[in-house]
Amino acid sequence: MKRLVLLTLLVVAQTVCAQTASRPKIGVVLSGGGARGLAHIGVLRVLEELQVPVDLIVGTSMGAVVGGAYAAGRSVDELEALVKRADWNAILTDRPARDRLSIRRREDDERLPSRIEFGFDLQRGAMLPGGAAGNGQLEATLSSLLPAAMAEAPLRKLPIPFRAVATDLLSGAMLDQADTPLFLALRASMAVPGVFAPLRVNGRPLVDGGLVRNLPVDIARHLGADIIIAVNVGTPLLEDREISSAVTVANQMLQILTEQNVQRSLRELQPQDIVIDPDLHGMGFMDFSRADEAMATGRRAALAAGARLAALAATVDHAAIQVRRLAPPESELPTLPLAELTISGTHRLNAAALLAELALPPGTPVSRADLSRAVEQLDGTGDLDRIELRFQDRDGQRDVELRVTEAPWASSRVRLGLELYSNFADASSYSLVGMHVANWLNPWGAELRSVARIGSARGLNTEFYQPLGPGSRWFASAKLSHAAGASDLFDQGQRALRLSSSLTSAQLELGHRIAGLGDMRFGIGRLRADDEVVLPVIPGGSRRTQTYGQQYVELHTDTLDSLAFPSRGQWTTARIEWLHPRGESSVINASLLGLTAFRLGEWAGQLYGEFAHAERGQARSLGGYLRLSGTPDRSLVGENMLLARVVMARRIGEMPVGLGGAVRVGFSLETGAVGEGAGLKLANLPRSGWQQAVSGFLSVDTRFGPFYLALGATRRGETAAYLLLGPSW
Repeated sequence: MKRLVLLTLLVVAQTVCAQTASRPKIGVVLSGGGARGLAHIGVLRVLEELQVPVDLIVGTSMGAVVGGAYAAGRSVDELEALVKRADWNAILTDRPARDRLSIRRREDDERLPSRIEFGFDLQRGAMLPGGAAGNGQLEATLSSLLPAAMAEAPLRKLPIPFRAVATDLLSGAMLDQADTPLFLALRASMAVPGVFAPLRVNGRPLVDGGLVRNLPVDIARHLGADIIIAVNVGTPLLEDREISSAVTVANQMLQILTEQNVQRSLRELQPQDIVIDPDLHGMGFMDFSRADEAMATGRRAALAAGARLAALAATVDHAAIQVRRLAPPESELPTLPLAELTISGTHRLNAAALLAELALPPGTPVSRADLSRAVEQLDGTGDLDRIELRFQDRDGQRDVELRVTEAPWASSRVRLGLELYSNFADASSYSLVGMHVANWLNPWGAELRSVARIGSARGLNTEFYQPLGPGSRWFASAKLSHAAGASDLFDQGQRALRLSSSLTSAQLELGHRIAGLGDMRFGIGRLRADDEVVLPVIPGGSRRTQTYGQQYVELHTDTLDSLAFPSRGQWTTARIEWLHPRGESSVINASLLGLTAFRLGEWAGQLYGEFAHAERGQARSLGGYLRLSGTPDRSLVGENMLLARVVMARRIGEMPVGLGGAVRVGFSLETGAVGEGAGLKLANLPRSGWQQAVSGFLSVDTRFGPFYLALGATRRGETAAYLLLGPSW
């Protein structure tokens, strides 16, 4: 029996060798093209259906990603599933999802939701990130595309010979990366200039190979291909009417360079070679939402060349290549005790503090999910360009190394923003806002954050934040602030006067971070309030100054996925403060604000509630957009205030990559009331005077922050239109 099996295997092997020797070697060349490159998956499916043996693959950019994953062992079905499951919007953003950011970086968003940000210091001047999109999500997606056992394998040692073209950014030379590990080779090949940061390999910055060879026919021929199947999905040149800005001119220049080398490659093809040119008319480089369409178009284009492709079929060879290529099903990485966790590559950052933040001491059982969370946690600090995870299992334990590359621009960040508000009647305001964050001022991770505002509202506040040890959740904070502006005061819904006011404060805090949620702060301070009636003019002046002592407790949590229009997470602020006016008895102010975001199919929603009590001054007022829309701004005031609303919106579009996020239409239902009554008591909550309001709006998540255009009306009251750029709640 054994002799019969051996004889059978010998016959099959001889047959395969004979077929291979008698047929030409077939090479597949896959071009770059961004989202258009997903058409390559449809082409590979047809080659499998026709049983065309693929002896080698060469790819550029997205062609390298698809070809490399296929050569390393992914099936076409797996590639399709991974592409459909990928969150392309997250991959193309400039940072991790907001709910994965550190607490301090989420606080930055609350103070200024703009995403116009760059590094700056006096020696180097302004510094921009290496690309418009971040590295973390891209590299996580690449990792999921590749069989884990092949990610570190050099290209020349893959089951199918494979090359991924990249460009040396210093010399302009073309690199086939034969000895580069697969993961790094793919990451370098698709580092589209301006979109993704260059990747350093062996000390050299590498970018997208499309700059030098978007359809690398010559490399396939050099590897021994007798017949080449070239799939060209490159983005066509723009027409005259489409070139309307500096951005489109720059894009056209890159496309000209790419198209020139593609045409040169096409001229190198020989009569026996086959060109597949999917008709992707109207599909842009970044149209990843049309992934299904791209894959289907690739399949149709390959079927159109079906007769010529079928002539290349070799059943036995195809089966043998598939057996060699297809990776065995990956078993789940077992959970093992952590032997040692190290962080390497830090210079400005303190590795010991980062390790303390991760809270993974030796002996902790760690799984793949735990390691992914550790990478996400480091990525959420905003201080790192790349995080490379390496681990080794031995003797029933796991050694883990996180190799990090610090972001050179992140140590001193400047963010600029613009806030606009108008009800198209008598309330309009504007502010130019700048924020500066300098971090890791000492080995414990001290940080200085300052926010300046000029315009209708003017102010400057700064905070020095000091953890009380490397990675400690306890911290101390010192704050100085000054704010000034003008506001109208109302009496029974009628505008009574205009008040110019300013508030200067100094505060010291002791706080504790709540992992992944927020923080609790205990503070003391001194305040000085100055008020002056400017309209109507009062003879002799009306300036009044009051100083206060202050103690307060504040709890703040934030897990929202977005500030423009949250669709997941919660946000709460609870604060109680004791004020001690000079020469007067103490008073208590308190507030509680909370928001829960959720999704219902295609709709996203928010439930918001707010309570405020003020014994000195007035509680947060009502009137204005989302605060009884339609009612004059801040026209309802009292010592006690309650507000509740539900907001629903449906996504109708998406801003271009790099310019913003979702475009939504929606509506709000609001109710609220104000009342009088001394003392923080339930009996003093408003029981009458409740009003209801509705609004309809268009919202756009822009790089400058959330933009709203809305129309609101209060029941049996007034209506108003609104334009906002900046915080809306």
